Amino acid sequence: MPRPGDDGAKALARGREVLQQEAAAVAAVAGRLDERFGRAVRLVAGCAGRIIVSGVGKSGLIARKIAATMTSTGTAATFVHPVDSLHGDLGTVGRDDVALVLSKSGETEELFGLVAQLKRLGVPIIAMVGEPSSTLARHADVVLDGAVESEACPFDHAPPTTTPVAQAHGDALAVAAYEARGFKPEDFAALHPGGALGRRLLLTVEDVMVHDELPALGPGASMRECVVLLAERRGTVAVVDAANVVLGVITSGDLTRLMERREDFLEVPVGEVMTRTPKLARPHEVAGGVVLRMEQRGIMAMPVVDEGGRLVGIVHLHDLLRAGAA
Repeated sequence: MPRPGDDGAKALARGREVLQQEAAAVAAVAGRLDERFGRAVRLVAGCAGRIIVSGVGKSGLIARKIAATMTSTGTAATFVHPVDSLHGDLGTVGRDDVALVLSKSGETEELFGLVAQLKRLGVPIIAMVGEPSSTLARHADVVLDGAVESEACPFDHAPPTTTPVAQAHGDALAVAAYEARGFKPEDFAALHPGGALGRRLLLTVEDVMVHDELPALGPGASMRECVVLLAERRGTVAVVDAANVVLGVITSGDLTRLMERREDFLEVPVGEVMTRTPKLARPHEVAGGVVLRMEQRGIMAMPVVDEGGRLVGIVHLHDLLRAGAA
């Protein structure tokens, strides 16, 4: 029969073992960094668009953290779920973007649809992968080797060693990229003001929304015209009447669903496709409240209207988050 304290001693020893194993794995990856890391840094630092960070499961959670780290250090980044990307979210991806895709095995099937679309758009892919000879690695432009000798989990059912390695790898990439761009302490301060809570409370939709070249069409316009705007204007188009009053909205997801139903989808009038009761924002609304509404409803962008319902802007969730609205 175990003596009192034996279980605590075993837990303490095991905890130290796990931490030491993870620290050794991170150190091993640091020792393997080579010119491929430099290429990845140049891609991130020189990106004219945004860094699209993606992954599934635990890798997806780490991908979200890396995107947040990049955003807070001046690199425009957003997490895109690989499955959701095929049902509308791909409209947020532009040809000037760079993708960072995380996977332990490099064989996760859910990733490959996204990878195929990224290749079609010509978006450079950085793969942070635990298997450098995997399918994902073969289709990437740059491969960052995140392999570990073994997982701290005795049953290998969870990746407690791979995940901190991926997170540290992502932190290294983010820091090296912002230093390569000449990101200064005053730039960081601008993104992290001492009165961060006050800034969130004062920030309005008007401070963040897009004002110029708004994506808008009349209800009689064809989906052929709409497809161009969806591609060029980040996946959301407002439908307006002759007085510029918003009648509805069309997203990349609406286009995808229409394509599944109709072969002649390009000839369909946008008025037949639009969501007729769109969620709208007002210019002087507190930005944090709009973020909450968008996240609750899974909306990536909202038309912004004046008191008469006329279109005056478009506000995007990623722009709100980058501005510190949440």
